[in-house]
Amino acid sequence: MASRSPPATRYGEHHAAAASRVLIVDDSVVARAVIARLVDASDQFSVVGAVGTAKAALEFLARAKVEFILLDIEMPGVDGLTALPDLIAAGQGARVLIVSSSTDEGGAATVQALALGAAETLVKPSAGALSGRFGAALVAKLERLCEHPKQLPPAVAVNAARAPSALPRPASRAPSPAIAQSDDYDIVAIGASTGGIHALSHVFFELPAGFRLPIVITQHLPTSFMPYFAAQVALLAGRPCEVATDCVRIRPGRIVIAPGDAHLRCVALGDGGAAFRLTHDPAASGCMPSVDPMLASIAEVYGARMLAIILSGMGRDGAEGARRVRELGGSVVAQDQASSVVWGMPGAVAAAGVADAVLPPDAIGRLIATRRRP
Repeated sequence: MASRSPPATRYGEHHAAAASRVLIVDDSVVARAVIARLVDASDQFSVVGAVGTAKAALEFLARAKVEFILLDIEMPGVDGLTALPDLIAAGQGARVLIVSSSTDEGGAATVQALALGAAETLVKPSAGALSGRFGAALVAKLERLCEHPKQLPPAVAVNAARAPSALPRPASRAPSPAIAQSDDYDIVAIGASTGGIHALSHVFFELPAGFRLPIVITQHLPTSFMPYFAAQVALLAGRPCEVATDCVRIRPGRIVIAPGDAHLRCVALGDGGAAFRLTHDPAASGCMPSVDPMLASIAEVYGARMLAIILSGMGRDGAEGARRVRELGGSVVAQDQASSVVWGMPGAVAAAGVADAVLPPDAIGRLIATRRRP
């Protein structure tokens, strides 16, 4: 006998209309009740629905508008990760916070959730520990997401719904094109945040096996995620990838990613090469790591010989660094709005008028492969 989807529970009627509306999607009745109580304890948020399946969540979103979706991963029927793209589409701008015991820091489920467009993740403890510090952490996560309003047009939701269920690994690569002596740049620097991991997979898919320019990435992720992220990037790109350590040298054919607890600052070496120093100075964007110091410092060393890429992400991090790249003669490319999960970072670059081109990720990858200015 087929089970019926549990009905959405009505919550939050006592809250002011200005409170951000929250939908809870969790198969545990206890978890739904406790999480609702914890969220409703904050005047900033109001739980307007709580359902037990992805199907019921889609039905709820078809008739109601929310700002946040708290989504469990392990559920009967369609699991949370499988449902995530459809929920992003149905949410029409709602930010998804994964709340699950499966999202251990650095784990595959966590990185996959972020790749598919989740805004943030939080480890859900056992039922007996759903209070105290967990409640404070949950509300703090929601408050941080409120600091950067999400810019998600309907076209993005359609694309998000078509996202793959896992990061793709290129089955084969195009033969390496002949590299002319008049190549226009010597290094590629990429900044990304929410939705950026998925965009990176499309960028790397377009790079030929013989592409040897160094690639540097600042992706907003917690420190503990970085080793797993580096392993995923190495798999996607088909070349070595390392989490930067202080004084790591920039070398052809390799990818360097910023650690989660430090900025990358490029410095010139006496032998004509370059390396990265790790710094911890507060960035104007408030991000750690920040895209701005990475881009600005690489521009100081490479000048017109660098290509800066800004992919999907929340906020404005990268806009000031991209401006400095342009001032020193380098090129800047931003991800387009239709393919971005969040058009905050690339949108800020485009709005500032410093983008030489605004393209979807696959077109960005093909452009990088040509080693030509846009």
